[in-house]
Amino acid sequence: MAEITIPARDSGSLKAYVAMPVTLPAPTVIVAQEIFGVNKVMRDLCDNLAAQGYIAVCPDLFWRIEPGIQLTDKTEADWKRAFELFNLFDVDQGVEDLRATEHVFKGHAQSTGAVGCVGYCLGGKLAYLMGARTNVDCAVSYYGVGLDGMLGEIDAIKRPMLMHIAAEDKFVSKDAQAKILDAAEKNYNITAHTYVGVDHAFARVGGDHYDRAAAETANERTARFLAEHLQLAA
Repeated sequence: MAEITIPARDSGSLKAYVAMPVTLPAPTVIVAQEIFGVNKVMRDLCDNLAAQGYIAVCPDLFWRIEPGIQLTDKTEADWKRAFELFNLFDVDQGVEDLRATEHVFKGHAQSTGAVGCVGYCLGGKLAYLMGARTNVDCAVSYYGVGLDGMLGEIDAIKRPMLMHIAAEDKFVSKDAQAKILDAAEKNYNITAHTYVGVDHAFARVGGDHYDRAAAETANERTARFLAEHLQLAA
C-alpha cells in the first residue's frame, strides 16, 4: 500500500492512497471519499478492493482546503470539522480531481485501462457525477447526498451505474428518494436498490448506522457489478 501524487487538471497536485492487487495488470477502482477524508475507513475499503483483484485508489479531495485530513465519526469535534469541510468543498473541482485520477490510471502501466468509481456519502454524489461527466466504465453510488438536485444530468449517464439508497436516510428525504428513483428508472443504464429500515452510512463498518445484513447485500451487488463491467478475470 502506498501514496502517490496525481497532477491536478488546473494546477498543483494531490495525494492518493493506492492499494495494489497480487495479480497485475488489473482494472482500477477509484474510491471517492466520505466527508472524513482519506481515513482508515477509506483505506480499508481500498485494501478490500485490492484483495478482490483491483488497483484501488482514493484521492485526497479536500487537498485544496486542508491536505491530508483524516477524521472519524466518533467525536463531536470531528463531525463539526467534517461538515465545515463539506460546506467549503467545491463539487465541480472534486469531479475534476477524480477525472485526473481516472486519466492517470487509464494509462497506468499496471492497469488494464478499465476504470470504475465507487463513492460513499459525499463520494456517492461524486460517483454519480463521474458517471454523468466522465468516461469511467462504471460507477457505484452508496447513499449519495444531493442527487435530487442534480437529476438534470442523469440522461448523460451512458454507462452502467449502481445506486444503493438508504430508505431512512436522514440526509435524503423520502421525497428526494422518490425523485431519484423515478429518474433512475427512466435510464436503462442505472440499477437502483433501496434498503428498507436503514439509515445513511449503513455500509460504514463501525459506524452508528452500520447494518451488517444490508451492507453485505450491497457489497455483494457491488462486487458482481464491478467484476462484470470492469472485466475482472476470474
